[in-house]
Amino acid sequence: MTRVLLAGATGLVGAHVLSRLLARPDVARVHVLSRRAIPPVPAHLHGKLEVHVVDFSRLDAWDVPENVDVGCSCLGTTMRKAGSRAAFRAVDQNAVLAVADCALRAGARRFVAVSSIGASPTARAFYSRVKGEVEEALAARTALAARTALATETGRTPGAGFASMVLLQPSLLTGDRAEVRRGERVADWLSRPIAPVMGGWLWDYRPIPATTVSDAVVAAATAPPGAFPGVVRLKGEALFHLGRGQQGT
Repeated sequence: MTRVLLAGATGLVGAHVLSRLLARPDVARVHVLSRRAIPPVPAHLHGKLEVHVVDFSRLDAWDVPENVDVGCSCLGTTMRKAGSRAAFRAVDQNAVLAVADCALRAGARRFVAVSSIGASPTARAFYSRVKGEVEEALAARTALAARTALATETGRTPGAGFASMVLLQPSLLTGDRAEVRRGERVADWLSRPIAPVMGGWLWDYRPIPATTVSDAVVAAATAPPGAFPGVVRLKGEALFHLGRGQQGT
């Protein structure tokens, strides 16, 4: 039975991740970290869910739950919504890394994070550069486990490092958001006619339903302990098939 620590459960991807996790018989508990209360869930699932209203800038002072198996981050914002580069980093970098460290303190051996296609610490675009810097920082938290040889099937010392890091790199997300993102809507409309013929390396840039990405998060979070060893980056066709394979389960 899997116990999950989840951040970003009110967003386009995270809300579906939460509902899917709660519905799975192999998930025993879902601890949600949120800045505010989340929408209610069906009464019969209350026993699986524990919501912690937290300040993401002070997660180091929060009493973490014990015996968490997997941490998941679906956190993310936009420059327009954040209003400044510093505010953007506070969510997409500082909060994500704080959640990862929180998951480590709780004993998680795997971490699953939604990143973005084009993430690179050397990218010209600020958005992609921040995503790349976060991926590097998360990978370092995984390399630590490998270096200390504590990532074993029989257990490890909490806080030593993740045995498994799954970084999902979707392209444009499609789906109904609570907020209007005109740029995404225009890009989605323009790309739909050519998406079916986007093969090869162009696969990575196909628009992808947010629900498919959400299902990929759930698939990675609930996979057996030996799956996804080390740092695994999934994008394009691999990400699409991981998510589609989860549907119907």
